[in-house]
Amino acid sequence: MAMSVATELQSSICEPRSVLGPGGNRVRVSEGPKHKYEGLKKPPQRPRKEIPESVVRKNVSVDSSCSSDTSSTGSSPKTASPRRTVRHKSLRPAKLVSNDVVKPDGPPKRCEWITAYSDPHYISFHDEEWGVPVYDDKKLFELLVLSQSLAELSWPEILTKRDIFRNLFDNFDPSSIATFDEKKLLSLKVNGIPILSQQKLRAIVDNAIQVVKIQQEVGSFSKYCWSFVNQKAINNGVRYGRQVPVKSPKAEVISKDLMKRGFRCVGPTVVYSFMQVAGIVNDHLVTCFRHKVCDANTKMDLKLDIEKSKDLPK
Repeated sequence: MAMSVATELQSSICEPRSVLGPGGNRVRVSEGPKHKYEGLKKPPQRPRKEIPESVVRKNVSVDSSCSSDTSSTGSSPKTASPRRTVRHKSLRPAKLVSNDVVKPDGPPKRCEWITAYSDPHYISFHDEEWGVPVYDDKKLFELLVLSQSLAELSWPEILTKRDIFRNLFDNFDPSSIATFDEKKLLSLKVNGIPILSQQKLRAIVDNAIQVVKIQQEVGSFSKYCWSFVNQKAINNGVRYGRQVPVKSPKAEVISKDLMKRGFRCVGPTVVYSFMQVAGIVNDHLVTCFRHKVCDANTKMDLKLDIEKSKDLPK
């Protein structure tokens, strides 16, 4: 019994002690088995194949690592970048086009001095009358009177009062206006105010008298006016408003002849404005939709005059 106790004591004394770890003499927990996936190795990557050049040209997306594989540097293969789809413009679906004719929106292109804020009377005057050839004596005399009135009124103001002008001046009949006396002149008022200055009113009466004389001499006031341009309107074909003149050498010639005959207030500027509105000169801008219309009207009128001259007996 004593011997067995001694033997146990000797065995316990001879047993080596465990070495202290970094955490002291604490008993270390035996490491258990590792995670079942931790010890697994990654499968070897398959060698990438070189993509033929023909496939690259067809816009097939290629991993960014392909270029490094084909190089001679021998660098380790890189992780493949995500694929990107390259879209070609030619592969987009075509838009369906309707066969219906689409009309442009907005108002037609006019001369640049006509804007969206212009007076409606002025716009209508531009679209329907200004630049259209006129051959009627009464209408020509009316346009001459209105052109003279520009020294005191603007076109929108004149056009607003146009019916009043026609009422006071007997629809611009030259033979009727030529008989106006002093009392009649003093009655040409609107709400107690003369429609024009006394100088302009007397000039209108004197000019009516001279128009009657021209009718007796030449046959018509229209024939007299159009004789200065050989019965054919002048087409200036200007592109910008700054190119439109306020007078011309032809207007100066007509002005001198009119004043020589006894007309008053018919300077070159007034005469040129009269030529524009009467269609003797076409000053619509070439970008204006009325330019071609007025030019076509002039050619048609000239063609009719030629046909009439052929029908006359020789």
